[in-house]
Amino acid sequence: MIKESKLSADAAVYRETVPAGGYWMHVVRRGETLRILDLEGNQAADTLFFNADDPHERYSASDTIREHGNVYLGPGSVLRSDLCRPLMTITADTVGRHDTLGGACATESNTVRYALEKKSMHACRDSYLLAVVENEQYGLTKRDIAHNINFFMNVPVTPDGGLTFADGVSGPGKYVEMRAEMNVIVLISNCPQLNNPCNAYNPTPIEVLIWPEGA
Repeated sequence: MIKESKLSADAAVYRETVPAGGYWMHVVRRGETLRILDLEGNQAADTLFFNADDPHERYSASDTIREHGNVYLGPGSVLRSDLCRPLMTITADTVGRHDTLGGACATESNTVRYALEKKSMHACRDSYLLAVVENEQYGLTKRDIAHNINFFMNVPVTPDGGLTFADGVSGPGKYVEMRAEMNVIVLISNCPQLNNPCNAYNPTPIEVLIWPEGA
């Protein structure tokens, strides 16, 4: 399902471009709206969420999928924590489907999926590790890097229950918007993956925007 936003980019109180392979880490306050914008299309934004007031509470794929009744996210989906509390609610979405199952790429998975010589290639887990080291004020460590959401990424479920990586379903200017239901640390790895079609084999920048409550 597609749902357009009524928010104007000119009214955003925060805007930042995240380069391909870079990360973005920021607190989105309760009531604020976050937009992740796919600038050039077919990019994957691997995203983690934590309760900013108690980072031990974090996004839970299992609770979100169970309560939502679907492995794909779209307008109206509530992203839930491991205490089954709402973290974020998707309020607008021009893509209509986002992956909860594929996880983040890592040097180890690059080796297993592709080839031994791919191990040295930059991966999302590297970006996550760099983010927690460079942002000690959030109180996170590598042990807090759990399952993530892959916004814009297309990971079909096969008839026998397996997963495949397919061409993205996003395009230039597509976006997803979420309202924070509590103070949330958002950590995005703008995926550097070059080995599968999730980024059209060409990682590109994304943009993040924030609007205040009531905008």
